[in-house]
Amino acid sequence: MDNNQGKPAQPQLSLELNPQITKTSYSNLAIISHSRSEFVIDFAATLPGMPKALIGDRIIMTPEHAKRLMNALFDNISKYEAQFGVIDLSGGKGPQGGTFNLADFGPLGGSKS
Repeated sequence: MDNNQGKPAQPQLSLELNPQITKTSYSNLAIISHSRSEFVIDFAATLPGMPKALIGDRIIMTPEHAKRLMNALFDNISKYEAQFGVIDLSGGKGPQGGTFNLADFGPLGGSKS
């Protein structure tokens, strides 16, 4: 054990980003659904004047990994806001650029069981 509040040391994971096979996608919309055994996150891009949002990537993960992702995002957003200030979610509403809450549109279909 290390001196990190009595917790065992976490193994370090080494990652390599291979630019020849690594894909980068832009997303300004995520649609999340789940079943008992998995979470499905569809990342899409919606652009002004486009009638449909284009789904570029679909990520499927276990509930445990989804919760780990949520915790990692929370941690990183907290660090971001400490450095750059609070992220304002109230702006951008209206016809010019519009953000919206998917929950306002009701169920999108698919199984939620």
